[in-house]
Amino acid sequence: MQVTFFGVRGSIPTPGEEFVRYGGNTACVHIKLDDGTDIILDSGTGIRVLGNQLKDASTPIHILLSHNHWDHIQGFPFFAPIYQKDREIHIYPGLTHLPEYDRIITQMEGSAFPVPFSALPSKITLSVISSEQNQWRIGSATIKRLPMNHPGKGSAYTIEDNGHKVAYITDNELYPPYKRETGFLSFVEFAQNADVLIHDAQYTKTDMPVKSGWGHSVAEEAVKLALASNAKKLALYSHDPERTDDDIDKVVKYCQRVVTVAESTLTVFASAEGQSLDLS
Repeated sequence: MQVTFFGVRGSIPTPGEEFVRYGGNTACVHIKLDDGTDIILDSGTGIRVLGNQLKDASTPIHILLSHNHWDHIQGFPFFAPIYQKDREIHIYPGLTHLPEYDRIITQMEGSAFPVPFSALPSKITLSVISSEQNQWRIGSATIKRLPMNHPGKGSAYTIEDNGHKVAYITDNELYPPYKRETGFLSFVEFAQNADVLIHDAQYTKTDMPVKSGWGHSVAEEAVKLALASNAKKLALYSHDPERTDDDIDKVVKYCQRVVTVAESTLTVFASAEGQSLDLS
């Protein structure tokens, strides 16, 4: 299983020389299973570059969406495979409070985009999994789903294939002031023994309490989840659009000190565009 980051920024794309090392594209992670199956986590602006790589193939593509906020779907109209004749693309919407399962598609309608969804030559299927079914198969992998704590709700995922496990839990507030969809211990069980935990780390303690309830976690909280879950690696994800490369470096160093104090072997790093992890 190979995991590659194509978009790691939260909220809005962030251009500029201070954001080059980690990247300014919004949420998108590509997972290539050992059997060759392509799974994409979220469809932020990072999916455009990924699409340029996948357009030379003809195999099906599976997109797992966490939720419908703009930074997680806005890259879809620029995803090259949707313009390929008969290319199979399966979209699995996140479970949101408003069941707008087709929001990723309807963003292309009306005056919002010049090419309507009805004009696309690809074969796009919305695969809506009922709330009662939180486990299914894609290729050789087992997919599991859990509600996340975020305004409007959404879905976290684990992908398990050939003895390896990735947990994707972004735009998730571990300790929200509103009613929790999922408690901390449930997330611990969900991410247990993950080879890599990709978790929202958009905020620092200095962002609180102003941003409490905005649907994101403090980086240190993500570290505590990784430690409790016995994860091997923690990828800090959904970087704040105001946080520069140097600022992110400081967040990583602080999180690594927390790991040192805990006397753990956990590896903590900030996810970066183009970064790839070969779990096989």
